[in-house]
Amino acid sequence: MGRPEIPVDRTVPARAQLADFLRERRHAAGLTYSQMTKNLGGQPSAATLERAASGSVVPTLDTVRDFIIATTTEKETFGPEPALHSGRELWIRARRVTRAPYYVRKAPDPTLVSDTAGFLKALRHQHVWSGYPAPGEMERMSGPGELPRTTVRRIISGEALPVDPQQAIAFLMACYVIEEADLELWLAAAVRSFKEDRTRSKRIKNISQWVNAHQEMKKRAKAKEDATVTALREEEVRAA
Repeated sequence: MGRPEIPVDRTVPARAQLADFLRERRHAAGLTYSQMTKNLGGQPSAATLERAASGSVVPTLDTVRDFIIATTTEKETFGPEPALHSGRELWIRARRVTRAPYYVRKAPDPTLVSDTAGFLKALRHQHVWSGYPAPGEMERMSGPGELPRTTVRRIISGEALPVDPQQAIAFLMACYVIEEADLELWLAAAVRSFKEDRTRSKRIKNISQWVNAHQEMKKRAKAKEDATVTALREEEVRAA
Protein backbone atom coordinates (compact mmCIF):
# COMPACT_ATOMS: atom_id res chain seq x y z
CA MET A 1 0.00 0.00 0.00
CA GLY A 2 3.02 2.31 -0.10
CA ARG A 3 4.28 4.65 2.58
CA PRO A 4 1.99 5.60 5.49
CA GLU A 5 -0.33 8.50 4.72
CA ILE A 6 -0.43 11.73 6.63
CA PRO A 7 -3.56 11.76 8.86
CA VAL A 8 -6.66 13.34 7.35
CA ASP A 9 -6.93 17.07 7.96
CA ARG A 10 -10.06 17.43 10.12
CA THR A 11 -10.15 21.22 10.26
CA VAL A 12 -13.35 21.17 8.14
CA PRO A 13 -15.46 18.10 9.05
CA ALA A 14 -17.24 17.93 5.67
CA ARG A 15 -13.91 17.86 3.84
CA ALA A 16 -12.66 15.19 6.22
CA GLN A 17 -15.74 13.03 5.56
CA LEU A 18 -15.05 13.13 1.82
CA ALA A 19 -11.40 12.25 2.43
CA ASP A 20 -12.37 9.35 4.70
CA PHE A 21 -14.74 8.02 2.03
CA LEU A 22 -12.03 8.15 -0.63
CA ARG A 23 -9.38 6.57 1.60
CA GLU A 24 -11.71 3.76 2.59
CA ARG A 25 -12.27 2.94 -1.07
CA ARG A 26 -8.54 2.90 -1.81
CA HIS A 27 -7.83 0.63 1.15
CA ALA A 28 -10.68 -1.72 0.17
CA ALA A 29 -9.29 -1.94 -3.37
CA GLY A 30 -5.75 -2.52 -2.07
CA LEU A 31 -4.20 0.00 -4.45
CA THR A 32 -1.47 2.60 -4.21
CA TYR A 33 -2.04 6.03 -5.71
CA SER A 34 0.46 5.19 -8.45
CA GLN A 35 -1.48 2.05 -9.33
CA MET A 36 -4.70 4.05 -9.43
CA THR A 37 -3.17 6.58 -11.81
CA LYS A 38 -1.94 3.75 -14.02
CA ASN A 39 -5.44 2.25 -14.08
CA LEU A 40 -6.77 5.64 -15.21
CA GLY A 41 -4.32 5.94 -18.07
CA GLY A 42 -1.93 8.35 -16.36
CA GLN A 43 -4.30 11.17 -15.40
CA PRO A 44 -4.94 12.54 -12.86
CA SER A 45 -1.53 12.16 -11.26
CA ALA A 46 -0.86 10.13 -8.12
CA ALA A 47 -0.15 13.41 -6.29
CA THR A 48 -3.56 14.80 -7.31
CA LEU A 49 -5.35 11.67 -6.09
CA GLU A 50 -3.44 11.69 -2.81
CA ARG A 51 -4.23 15.36 -2.25
CA ALA A 52 -7.93 14.66 -2.97
CA ALA A 53 -7.94 12.25 -0.01
CA SER A 54 -6.01 14.54 2.32
CA GLY A 55 -8.94 16.49 3.77
CA SER A 56 -7.01 19.73 3.27
CA VAL A 57 -8.81 20.70 0.04
CA VAL A 58 -12.04 20.09 -1.82
CA PRO A 59 -10.90 18.35 -5.03
CA THR A 60 -12.70 18.81 -8.32
CA LEU A 61 -15.72 16.61 -8.91
CA ASP A 62 -13.90 15.06 -11.88
CA THR A 63 -11.09 13.98 -9.55
CA VAL A 64 -13.59 12.43 -7.15
CA ARG A 65 -15.17 10.54 -10.05
CA ASP A 66 -11.77 9.33 -11.26
CA PHE A 67 -10.85 8.23 -7.74
CA ILE A 68 -14.06 6.19 -7.46
CA ILE A 69 -13.70 4.63 -10.91
CA ALA A 70 -10.09 3.64 -10.16
CA THR A 71 -11.11 1.92 -6.92
CA THR A 72 -14.22 0.11 -8.18
CA THR A 73 -13.92 -3.66 -7.72
CA GLU A 74 -15.87 -6.68 -8.94
CA LYS A 75 -17.34 -7.02 -5.45
CA GLU A 76 -19.51 -3.96 -6.10
CA THR A 77 -22.59 -5.61 -7.61
CA PHE A 78 -24.02 -2.46 -9.14
CA GLY A 79 -20.68 -1.12 -10.37
CA PRO A 80 -19.46 2.38 -9.50
CA GLU A 81 -22.87 4.11 -9.64
CA PRO A 82 -23.79 3.90 -5.91
CA ALA A 83 -20.32 5.11 -4.93
CA LEU A 84 -20.45 7.89 -7.52
CA HIS A 85 -23.74 9.06 -6.03
CA SER A 86 -22.34 8.98 -2.47
CA GLY A 87 -19.14 10.69 -3.55
CA ARG A 88 -21.04 13.46 -5.32
CA GLU A 89 -23.17 14.10 -2.23
CA LEU A 90 -20.12 14.27 0.03
CA TRP A 91 -18.35 16.54 -2.45
CA ILE A 92 -21.30 18.92 -2.64
CA ARG A 93 -21.47 19.12 1.17
CA ALA A 94 -17.75 19.85 1.40
CA ARG A 95 -17.92 22.48 -1.31
CA ARG A 96 -21.03 24.04 0.22
CA VAL A 97 -19.39 24.37 3.63
CA THR A 98 -16.31 26.02 2.16
CA ARG A 99 -18.12 28.33 -0.27
CA ALA A 100 -21.72 29.05 0.74
CA PRO A 101 -22.60 31.77 3.28
CA TYR A 102 -23.14 30.60 6.85
CA TYR A 103 -26.84 31.54 6.75
CA VAL A 104 -27.68 29.09 3.94
CA ARG A 105 -28.99 26.11 5.88
CA LYS A 106 -31.14 24.17 3.41
CA ALA A 107 -31.83 23.70 -0.27
CA PRO A 108 -34.58 25.79 -1.90
CA ASP A 109 -37.95 24.09 -2.21
CA PRO A 110 -39.41 24.63 -5.70
CA THR A 111 -42.86 23.53 -4.50
CA LEU A 112 -43.06 26.77 -2.51
CA VAL A 113 -42.44 28.99 -5.57
CA SER A 114 -45.50 30.93 -6.71
CA ASP A 115 -44.28 33.68 -9.06
CA THR A 116 -41.41 34.48 -11.39
CA ALA A 117 -39.58 36.57 -8.82
CA GLY A 118 -39.70 33.61 -6.47
CA PHE A 119 -38.57 31.25 -9.23
CA LEU A 120 -35.53 33.39 -10.01
CA LYS A 121 -34.72 33.72 -6.30
CA ALA A 122 -34.94 29.94 -5.91
CA LEU A 123 -32.55 29.43 -8.85
CA ARG A 124 -30.07 31.83 -7.26
CA HIS A 125 -30.46 30.06 -3.91
CA GLN A 126 -29.79 26.70 -5.58
CA HIS A 127 -26.60 28.15 -7.05
CA VAL A 128 -25.46 29.15 -3.56
CA TRP A 129 -26.52 25.79 -2.09
CA SER A 130 -24.47 23.90 -4.68
CA GLY A 131 -21.33 25.73 -3.59
CA TYR A 132 -21.14 28.69 -6.01
CA PRO A 133 -20.01 26.92 -9.21
CA ALA A 134 -18.31 29.52 -11.42
CA PRO A 135 -20.08 30.67 -14.62
CA GLY A 136 -17.30 29.21 -16.75
CA GLU A 137 -17.51 25.90 -14.90
CA MET A 138 -21.27 25.77 -15.42
CA GLU A 139 -20.89 26.57 -19.11
CA ARG A 140 -18.42 23.66 -19.51
CA MET A 141 -20.79 21.28 -17.73
CA SER A 142 -23.54 22.01 -20.26
CA GLY A 143 -23.89 21.24 -23.96
CA PRO A 144 -22.49 23.63 -26.59
CA GLY A 145 -24.39 26.91 -26.50
CA GLU A 146 -26.87 25.71 -23.86
CA LEU A 147 -25.66 27.87 -20.98
CA PRO A 148 -23.32 30.75 -21.90
CA ARG A 149 -21.40 32.10 -18.93
CA THR A 150 -22.83 35.56 -19.61
CA THR A 151 -26.32 34.11 -19.14
CA VAL A 152 -25.25 32.38 -15.93
CA ARG A 153 -24.00 35.70 -14.57
CA ARG A 154 -27.33 37.38 -15.38
CA ILE A 155 -29.30 34.62 -13.65
CA ILE A 156 -27.21 34.51 -10.48
CA SER A 157 -27.20 38.30 -10.26
CA GLY A 158 -31.01 38.32 -10.51
CA GLU A 159 -31.12 40.19 -13.81
CA ALA A 160 -32.78 37.55 -16.01
CA LEU A 161 -34.67 34.28 -16.07
CA PRO A 162 -33.56 31.35 -18.24
CA VAL A 163 -34.78 31.99 -21.79
CA ASP A 164 -36.31 28.53 -22.21
CA PRO A 165 -36.79 25.25 -20.29
CA GLN A 166 -33.65 23.72 -21.81
CA GLN A 167 -31.57 26.55 -20.40
CA ALA A 168 -33.26 26.22 -17.01
CA ILE A 169 -32.52 22.48 -16.97
CA ALA A 170 -28.90 23.14 -17.96
CA PHE A 171 -28.57 25.70 -15.14
CA LEU A 172 -30.06 23.33 -12.58
CA MET A 173 -27.95 20.37 -13.68
CA ALA A 174 -24.85 22.56 -13.44
CA CYS A 175 -25.99 23.20 -9.86
CA TYR A 176 -26.15 19.40 -9.34
CA VAL A 177 -29.91 19.01 -9.57
CA ILE A 178 -29.76 15.95 -11.81
CA GLU A 179 -32.59 13.60 -10.86
CA GLU A 180 -35.60 13.66 -13.18
CA ALA A 181 -37.99 13.79 -10.21
CA ASP A 182 -36.26 16.92 -8.86
CA LEU A 183 -36.09 18.61 -12.26
CA GLU A 184 -39.81 17.91 -12.72
CA LEU A 185 -40.55 19.87 -9.54
CA TRP A 186 -38.51 22.83 -10.81
CA LEU A 187 -40.24 22.84 -14.20
CA ALA A 188 -43.60 22.61 -12.46
CA ALA A 189 -42.59 25.66 -10.41
CA ALA A 190 -41.68 27.53 -13.60
CA VAL A 191 -45.01 26.75 -15.28
CA ARG A 192 -46.92 27.68 -12.14
CA SER A 193 -44.96 30.93 -11.81
CA PHE A 194 -45.52 32.04 -15.39
CA LYS A 195 -49.24 31.30 -15.13
CA GLU A 196 -49.62 33.12 -11.83
CA ASP A 197 -47.59 36.15 -12.77
CA ARG A 198 -49.85 37.41 -15.53
CA THR A 199 -47.82 40.51 -16.24
CA ARG A 200 -44.69 38.47 -16.76
CA SER A 201 -46.42 35.66 -18.63
CA LYS A 202 -47.67 38.09 -21.29
CA ARG A 203 -44.05 38.73 -22.17
CA ILE A 204 -43.17 35.04 -22.30
CA LYS A 205 -43.91 33.91 -25.83
CA ASN A 206 -42.83 30.32 -25.33
CA ILE A 207 -44.83 29.33 -22.25
CA SER A 208 -46.14 26.29 -24.15
CA GLN A 209 -42.52 25.07 -24.34
CA TRP A 210 -42.31 25.15 -20.56
CA VAL A 211 -45.57 23.22 -20.24
CA ASN A 212 -44.40 20.61 -22.76
CA ALA A 213 -40.98 20.34 -21.11
CA HIS A 214 -42.62 19.80 -17.74
CA GLN A 215 -44.86 17.04 -19.09
CA GLU A 216 -41.91 15.33 -20.78
CA MET A 217 -39.81 15.49 -17.60
CA LYS A 218 -42.75 14.12 -15.62
CA LYS A 219 -42.92 11.12 -17.96
CA ARG A 220 -39.16 10.57 -17.66
CA ALA A 221 -39.33 10.72 -13.86
CA LYS A 222 -42.17 8.17 -13.81
CA ALA A 223 -40.32 5.87 -16.22
CA LYS A 224 -37.17 5.99 -14.07
CA GLU A 225 -39.18 5.31 -10.93
CA ASP A 226 -40.85 2.30 -12.56
CA ALA A 227 -37.49 0.98 -13.79
CA THR A 228 -36.00 1.31 -10.30
CA VAL A 229 -38.92 -0.56 -8.73
CA THR A 230 -38.62 -3.33 -11.33
CA ALA A 231 -34.86 -3.65 -10.74
CA LEU A 232 -35.35 -3.90 -6.97
CA ARG A 233 -38.01 -6.57 -7.36
CA GLU A 234 -35.77 -8.57 -9.67
CA GLU A 235 -32.94 -8.29 -7.14
CA GLU A 236 -35.25 -9.51 -4.36
CA VAL A 237 -36.26 -12.49 -6.50
CA ARG A 238 -32.63 -13.40 -7.19
CA ALA A 239 -31.78 -13.12 -3.52
CA ALA A 240 -34.74 -15.31 -2.42
